[in-house]
Amino acid sequence: MARVISVEAERFPIAGTFTISRGSKTEAEVITCTIRENGHVGRGECVPYKRYGETMDGVRDAIEAMRERIAGGMDRTALLSAMAGGAARNAVDCALWDLEAKISGIPVADAMHSAPLSSLETAYTLSLAEPEAMAAQARANAMRPLLKVKIGGDNDMARIRAVTEAAPQGRIILDANEGWTDENIEANLAFAAQHGIALVEQPLPAGHDEILRRIAHPVPICADESVHETKDLGSLVGLYDAVNIKLDKTGGLTEALVLRDRARDLGFGIMVGCMVGTSLAMAPAVLLAQGADFVDLDGPLLLARDRQPGLVYKGSLVSPPDRVLWG
Repeated sequence: MARVISVEAERFPIAGTFTISRGSKTEAEVITCTIRENGHVGRGECVPYKRYGETMDGVRDAIEAMRERIAGGMDRTALLSAMAGGAARNAVDCALWDLEAKISGIPVADAMHSAPLSSLETAYTLSLAEPEAMAAQARANAMRPLLKVKIGGDNDMARIRAVTEAAPQGRIILDANEGWTDENIEANLAFAAQHGIALVEQPLPAGHDEILRRIAHPVPICADESVHETKDLGSLVGLYDAVNIKLDKTGGLTEALVLRDRARDLGFGIMVGCMVGTSLAMAPAVLLAQGADFVDLDGPLLLARDRQPGLVYKGSLVSPPDRVLWG
């Protein structure tokens, strides 16, 4: 029996507003790919990202263009060469992983040959705002062990001071989303180090970060927008100390596993992150993130409504996915 593929655009409201240096949004817009075969169903979710030239319609069309090949039995290996990396391939790849697990009865976790799964401590993201408002966000979440703080404006030192004073016990990641410049990065890094920041994520625009090779790194620096697939890693050696792996950038779990292992071989620290999506998007990333140095899979915590059933979060601990959800 041939496979049947469906592609659906869905929207999930965000609890409040999610703001980074490039703008704000109030809902998560996702594309869900569902592949059915002989009574078995596999699903994958992706989040089209404007920064990478993606749109909801464009991602849907890219998946639709693969309809005949997917229906004809295309596997994940063939998918890597048939589709470019990015959100569209992620949805299809994760749906194929899920479908394979449902057909074989072998959980994805076992197919990956990973050690027994454990719950993970995820960062919780604070949106970019004025220092006083960010301090209030930090104070309200001061019990969480790891906070990810969106910065990238003209007043970042005040923001850093505000959140570290409001949440003095937690570890803090700063995410500038390419919002710093060659002129302020050294002072900002030094100030971050003085305030005990654990990691600084993508301080400079991708492709305009050569200064990172010449300046001190008093706080480890993590690539995000600068790294998508395994082929990107070579150029980042000497610039960054860690890489943020996101399935919507790698184009799925298949490539993400290769990227993770190669990054480790090259000496990079590993962060596994996400776009703002539902538990369906986070589920494969939880498997990828086992053993990572930093985990940022809080997408469902930022939503007013998640899928049901979803991942189980207890505070900042996220449990591995139930197979009813994915895998």
